[in-house]
Amino acid sequence: MVITAFLIGLVGSLHCVGMCGPIALALPSGKAFLPGLLFSRLLYNLGRILTYGLLGLLIGLVGQGFSMAGMQQVISILAGVAILIMVMLPSALNQRIVLLKPAVEFTAFLKRSFGGLFRSSSALSTFYIGLLNGFLPCGLVYVALAGALATGGYLEGMAYMFLFGLGTVPMMLVVSMAGNYITLGLRRTFNRVIPVFMVALAMLFILRGLNLGIPYLSPQLQHSDQIEQPAACH
Repeated sequence: MVITAFLIGLVGSLHCVGMCGPIALALPSGKAFLPGLLFSRLLYNLGRILTYGLLGLLIGLVGQGFSMAGMQQVISILAGVAILIMVMLPSALNQRIVLLKPAVEFTAFLKRSFGGLFRSSSALSTFYIGLLNGFLPCGLVYVALAGALATGGYLEGMAYMFLFGLGTVPMMLVVSMAGNYITLGLRRTFNRVIPVFMVALAMLFILRGLNLGIPYLSPQLQHSDQIEQPAACH
């Protein structure tokens, strides 16, 4: 399940181009040569990954609570159903759900915070931009958080989101270094693949929750309430 997190980030990173691409392209560069430019872009991606890891830690704590209550299977199924709903909803309606009023207000706050950082020529400012960027509302991040919730543990949830962030790095690094070379046609091609991958991921979550005893695909989960009875003395 944790490996799927990296694949979500890798396959869905073309979606990130549309959401975070303008930020990546506008990162301050000053007069840095290629090594310095690359270093600052890596700092930006490190900031994003750390924020995703923090979000995974928090959502993983919630998932651990459900797991301790014996609800991990239910949460896994619900996560899969939620992903399927996101895929089936029209993109316009999906965007409205992602950008509800609290999310719009929070995004406006983040954009105000970005202002001073973009005016700075320090490489460290790109790291702080990445930290803030990780909090921006994004449907793909919500999908990854659903997976982190289904892991049933805070360390697992943190690792899930960390690997998700790592999966997005190659494309975001390319965008921040040479984004103008990524054509609209290429983005559209990948955008057609993303829903197929999300449906496959949703079915994996649902199968896992069904507890069918299939190794790797739907393993038999052991609950802490299944306590072995002591052997009777004769």
